[in-house]
Amino acid sequence: MTGPAYFDETTCDIAAFAALCEQSHPTPTPYAADVQSAVPVYDIAALTDVLSGPDRQTLLAEWAAVMRDGAGVIVLRRAYSDHSAIDAATQIYLDTIQGEKAAGGSNADHFSKGTNDRVWNSLQKLCLADPKVFATYFGNIALQAASEAWLGPNYQMTAQVNLVYPGGSAQTCHRDYHLGFQTNDVSAAYPSHVHDLSPFLTLQGAVAHCDMPVDSGPTKLLPFSQKYRAGYQAYRLPAFRDYFEDHFIQLPLSKGDALFFNPALFHAAGENRTTDIDRMANLLQVSSAFGRALENVDRGAMCKALFPALKELALPQPLQDAAVAACAEGYSFPTNLDTDPPVGGLAPASQADIMRRALAEDWTPVQFGASLEALRQRQSA
Repeated sequence: MTGPAYFDETTCDIAAFAALCEQSHPTPTPYAADVQSAVPVYDIAALTDVLSGPDRQTLLAEWAAVMRDGAGVIVLRRAYSDHSAIDAATQIYLDTIQGEKAAGGSNADHFSKGTNDRVWNSLQKLCLADPKVFATYFGNIALQAASEAWLGPNYQMTAQVNLVYPGGSAQTCHRDYHLGFQTNDVSAAYPSHVHDLSPFLTLQGAVAHCDMPVDSGPTKLLPFSQKYRAGYQAYRLPAFRDYFEDHFIQLPLSKGDALFFNPALFHAAGENRTTDIDRMANLLQVSSAFGRALENVDRGAMCKALFPALKELALPQPLQDAAVAACAEGYSFPTNLDTDPPVGGLAPASQADIMRRALAEDWTPVQFGASLEALRQRQSA
């Protein structure tokens, strides 16, 4: 693919971005029941036979084409035609929120400030609280089909509940995990072909746990914006944020509906302008089976062994950095966001961050080992 080998602010062109977002040639969607603002809407109750029959892959291919080349988002109406699992899960999540508040837990959000509550790792918490509710909630052919349409089989599901009360503010526009959760400087260090790859490693989704009229702030979406290659660098720039605010769409959702979109789509949770709706969604973040290393490596043990050697060798900084990169975990995720939240940034400190700091500040091996152990406990608590 032609273009710059790396993206930075100078490679971001608002006119090119606008041209992509304002296209008028939607992807064919014969299985859609409706198309709203270029977004196809699928009636899952009417597609049950397709999802369990020989034409399943044809439907999944249509969904993938929309998320890759079309509007970037699909709406699955009546993903849950029976609301009993939604209602049971909602009560468990509300109880979890109250319990975590009583315990002094954090509900830090990556992209907003204001009136909201979070349940990090709502997937595991629901499963451990009531396995039967978990089975009926995630035993859902629509969620499975959307995940497989984008990622193929053997994906890994994660989930986080977002509860926004009346008056809750909107998020700023952003792209999502992986590169969307990095600062611009970190994102710019990845080659442009990695920016192209990142959206194919995860899928974003949401299950509506209540009716969500537009005034309650359902997700603000910018159709076709996922096609802009430099978007991970662009979304923080004022011109791009202004364009997003001038052109986003919002689609009302009913309880039991689901929404899935390409993680490169410019989007943001909306402001809850109602006086009587506690807007709750379970945010699904599904990961590809391929985002894993070949071998299990005990990097903590390696770091403890390497740290005193690096202190003694006093290598030139570029060589020291290379040695740290080969040894330490440089990525902040996966982690436990309850105990290791992204306070003050988009991602918590990584093992490599701690090791570089320890070397720069001349920590003792005992100090360094204690810090690694504290990180391990935060990540696994």
